[in-house]
Amino acid sequence: MSVLEALLVIAAAFFAGTINPIVGSGSLVTFPTLLAIGYSPVIANVSNTIGISFGSFSGAVGYRRELGGQRRRTMVLGSASLTGGITGGVLLLTLPSSVFDAVVPVLILLAVVLVILQPRLSRLVAERRSRVVEHGGVELWIGIFLTGIYGGYFGAAQGVILLSLLGIFIADSLQRLNAVKNVLALIANGVAAVLFVFFADVAWLVVVLIASGSVVGAQLGAQLGRRLPERALRGLVVVVGLVAAIKLLVS
Repeated sequence: MSVLEALLVIAAAFFAGTINPIVGSGSLVTFPTLLAIGYSPVIANVSNTIGISFGSFSGAVGYRRELGGQRRRTMVLGSASLTGGITGGVLLLTLPSSVFDAVVPVLILLAVVLVILQPRLSRLVAERRSRVVEHGGVELWIGIFLTGIYGGYFGAAQGVILLSLLGIFIADSLQRLNAVKNVLALIANGVAAVLFVFFADVAWLVVVLIASGSVVGAQLGAQLGRRLPERALRGLVVVVGLVAAIKLLVS
């Protein structure tokens, strides 16, 4: 890797780290960058997942204030992300990437629609329930588990899907749910990263560069994200989700 290529990877990682705490989708920047400089898709995906996990941790720490009072919620849903992330990581190591190629853009587009309809869907879910479920119930757990599989397998725009699900099934502010989203994404990425360290070929220089850039970017992203009004945050999620889906459909 040349010095110019290394600087390019760091810049991409910084941008990815900045947008991940706000809406996710940072891997749509770093993954194509690694492909462009000559890494194979599997090595690029594996190395990107390990490196971006450090940025995910930084983003979760940056949103720690909004996590107050959400310990039980995070633990219950975190178990879904954990098991889903393990499953997704195993699938990446055993299945061809073509399995998910057609499904991923559809999932992201569906998530965008859910984000747009989230206020109305949240009211409908609340009206049908006889009591408030702090962690969203079985339906949300299953949705987080499935999203964790996707996160462990590839993960780009995982945050869009997570935030749409959390917003529908849990009555809370979008900023607080965004904090939970960051932790859930970290769990899915982190557990897959551990698998890859032991069972996959890893480009360690790439890991170091992405980790360095994304950790710094995530702190900036957390500061910017928590200052966004809820309507602006929702709009940004929709825009990023649409761009992600279109990019994957035409690639």
